[in-house]
Amino acid sequence: MSAIEKMNSITLALLHKGSVLVAFSGGVDSSVLAALSYKALGDNAVAVTADSPTLAPGELECAIKVAEEIGIKHIVISYDELDEPFFSKNPADRCYYCKKGLIRELKKIAEQRGINTIVEGTNFSDLENHRPGHRAVREGGIYNPFVEFGVTKEEIREMARELMLSVADKPSMACLSSRFPYGQEITHEALKRVGGAEEYLKKAGFPVVRVRDHAGIARIEVMPDEMPRFLKMREVVVSEFKKLGFSYVTLDLMGFRSGSMDEVL
Repeated sequence: MSAIEKMNSITLALLHKGSVLVAFSGGVDSSVLAALSYKALGDNAVAVTADSPTLAPGELECAIKVAEEIGIKHIVISYDELDEPFFSKNPADRCYYCKKGLIRELKKIAEQRGINTIVEGTNFSDLENHRPGHRAVREGGIYNPFVEFGVTKEEIREMARELMLSVADKPSMACLSSRFPYGQEITHEALKRVGGAEEYLKKAGFPVVRVRDHAGIARIEVMPDEMPRFLKMREVVVSEFKKLGFSYVTLDLMGFRSGSMDEVL
C-alpha cells in the first residue's frame, strides 16, 4: 500500500470515529494527523496542544500557526510535567509518566466536549526506538492510526507534502527533557537553560541542533558539515552559554543524532 493509499485509509478510519481530539505538538506527525482528522470530520475534530516547560522555544507559536493553516479548532492548555510523580527524577521511562499525565488532561477535555476518541501521532518507525511513552498511550486506549496502518516517518513526510503542509520538511524536535542524561534531575531552571541555548544557536543559523546538559556542562550536537562554521564562532558561543548558566561548553565530534541520550541504554 502506498503512502497516499494509507492516507486515504486513515481518513476513512477517522471518519468512522465520529469525533476526535488530536494530541497536537505542531510537528510533522501530529500536523498530518490533525489535517486528516479535519478533512474527515471538520468541526468534529479538535487539536489540543500542551504548553509546558519542556516545549522548546518557538514550538507553541509554530503549532498555533499550523493549526490555523489546517483550519482545525485548536485549544492550548497549560501542563507542567514536573508536577508528575517520578518525572523530574528522570528515570529511563520518564516519558511514560509525562504521557500518562498528559493523557489524563486530554481525557478531561474530550469528556467535556463529548468527543469519542483521542488520537496520537506515534508512527511505525518510532516503535524501533526507545519509546516508553507509547506504553502509556496503549494503556490509555489512545488511537494510533499511523501504527495501525504501518506508516513510516518518511511516508508521513510524503503525506505532509501531498497535503501541502508548511511543516513537511521540519526537523524532528523532541521535548527538552530529552537533553538530560537519565538519572540527572530535571528542573525548570535547567529546561530554560537548554531551551535558551538551542534558540540562540538556531538564530545563529544552525537549524538542526541539540544542547545536551550534563550537570551544567553543555554538549552541543550540530550536523558534521556545519562544525567548521561552528568553530569559527566558538568564542561568542561560549560567552553566550556562560551567560545562560553553563559552566563548560563542548562540541560533540560525532555530530547531531536524534536520541543520543538513549545510547547508554
